[in-house]
Amino acid sequence: GACDFLLQGTLYPDVIESISYKGPSATIKTHHNVGGLPASMKLKLIEPLRELFKDEVRELGIALGIDEISVWRHPFPGPGLAIRILGEVTEERCAILREADAIMIEELHKSGHYRAIGQAFVVLLPVKSVGVMGDGRTYENVACVRCVETTDYMTADFYHLPFEVMSNMSGRIINEVRGINRLCYDISSKPPATIEWE
Repeated sequence: GACDFLLQGTLYPDVIESISYKGPSATIKTHHNVGGLPASMKLKLIEPLRELFKDEVRELGIALGIDEISVWRHPFPGPGLAIRILGEVTEERCAILREADAIMIEELHKSGHYRAIGQAFVVLLPVKSVGVMGDGRTYENVACVRCVETTDYMTADFYHLPFEVMSNMSGRIINEVRGINRLCYDISSKPPATIEWE
């Protein structure tokens, strides 16, 4: 049926990084769904969390009785997983990234680190690398794991993931995901880097 409203989970860091709002600020991110809807969309935009930071949203969620799995779930980019594929976006590259990301998240849960991390994801790079699988040479994709600790998402430090967890992630992703033969770990802080790569 027809709908009259679009409910969107815009948070204050999205606003600050996307448009000048309540004072001067630079446009850092262009992919955020901020700034209203196109005139051709006859919907009323509802953004009830627009002036809250993520830690405040989590407090609100807990106060409202929303289950902890939902409250503590890491942010996912509005434009979708493709924003984490640098270079050409294809069905095959999306499948590779989905599989690698699922393994990484599973390993964070298994090791007990998921909830201590503000955001974690895998980025598929537009770079290929030589490797060895069995007795053969491979020339496959390079992926990078990004884990950060933050409360406000305006600043973030890379998460000091133990080497054993990194090793398990790397071993599983390289051995289980056909198309990746090298895994890196992003140790950049925000600023100067952003949390997402795009």
